[in-house]
Amino acid sequence: METVVSGIRPTGNLHLGNYFGAMRNFVKMQETNHCYFFIADYHSLTTHPTPHDLHGNVKQVLVEYLACGLDPEKATLYLQSDIPETAELYLILNMNAYKGELERCTSFKDKARTQPDNVNAGLLTYPTLMAADIIIHKAHKVPVGKDQEQHLEMTRTFANRFNRMYNVEFFPEPVAYNFGESLVKIPGLDGSTKMGKSEGEGNAIFLFDSPEVIRKKVMRAVTDSGPTKPHQKKPQAIENLFNLMKALSAPETVQFFDEAYNNCSIRYGDLKKQLAEDVVKFTTPLRERILELLQDDAYIHKVVNMGKEKAHASASKTVREVREIIGFKEF
Repeated sequence: METVVSGIRPTGNLHLGNYFGAMRNFVKMQETNHCYFFIADYHSLTTHPTPHDLHGNVKQVLVEYLACGLDPEKATLYLQSDIPETAELYLILNMNAYKGELERCTSFKDKARTQPDNVNAGLLTYPTLMAADIIIHKAHKVPVGKDQEQHLEMTRTFANRFNRMYNVEFFPEPVAYNFGESLVKIPGLDGSTKMGKSEGEGNAIFLFDSPEVIRKKVMRAVTDSGPTKPHQKKPQAIENLFNLMKALSAPETVQFFDEAYNNCSIRYGDLKKQLAEDVVKFTTPLRERILELLQDDAYIHKVVNMGKEKAHASASKTVREVREIIGFKEF
C-alpha cells in the first residue's frame, strides 16, 4: 500500500465542488492506501494571522470530513498543529531552501500582490511547510489541484536535495495523485466554471447550507433570456446549471430539460426549482450528519486523539531519523 497525504485549510465550509472534486475520492483512497488527512491550521495563519475563531473553524471542517465518509479507523485524520515534529522538519527544510526559489513561487507572488500589508515569512516559506507536511510521512502520492502543482514540484526538489546533501535515499519524491475520470468538476452558480469559496458566497452551495439558503442561491443563479432557435449551443451559465443537474438529478430529469431547451420551450424558473430540490435532497443527509457530529464532543475528542497518536508515531520516527542523518546526537 502506498502512502497518501492531503490537507485542507480551516477557512470555510466544504461545498459541492469540494465534495465531488476530491472528498469522494478521499473516501475511496482510504480503502487502498495509507492515508494521512490533516487540517492545515498552521497554513491558515499565512493569510489569516489573527483568525476570529480558529478552533471553531477547525471543528467545523473536521466534522464535515467525517460526515462525508472519512473513517478515522481507516485513515489518519489529524490537526497539523498537534504534530510538533512537522514544525521541526519545516525548520530543517528551511535551512536548505533558497530565497530566490521561494520568491519565484507563483502563489507567493500572487499573495504578495493581493495582500501587500501581510507579506510574512510564513507566506514566503509556505512551500517548505507543505513539503514538511508531505514528506514527514514519506508520502508517495499527493492529491493536488492545478494551483498546488508548483508546490508539489518544490516538495520533490526539497526531498531530493536532502537525499543528495546527506548522501542518503531517505525521502521518496512524491507524485501527484491523479483521479482521472472520477474527478467531477462542479461549476459555480454565478456563471463561472468553478464553484469555490473565493468566488463569493453566492457562487457556492455549501454542505452545511439549509434548504432555504440552497433554494435562494439556486433561484438566483445566472441565466439568460432563453434559446431563440432549436438545438442552440448553451452559454456557459446555462451549461453550468445542466452540469449541476447531471451530477445531482435523475437522468430523466436532465433529459426532460435538455429537450425543452432544444425545442425552445424551457422555463428556467422550473429548471431552477427542480435543481434546488435535487440539491436539497442530496445535501440533507450530509447536513444532518454534520449537525449530529457537532453535538458529539466526546466522539470528536476521540477522533482527534486517535489521529494525533497515529500521526505522531509516523512523524516522530521520521524526524528522529532525520536528526541522526544530519548529525544531531545525544551526548
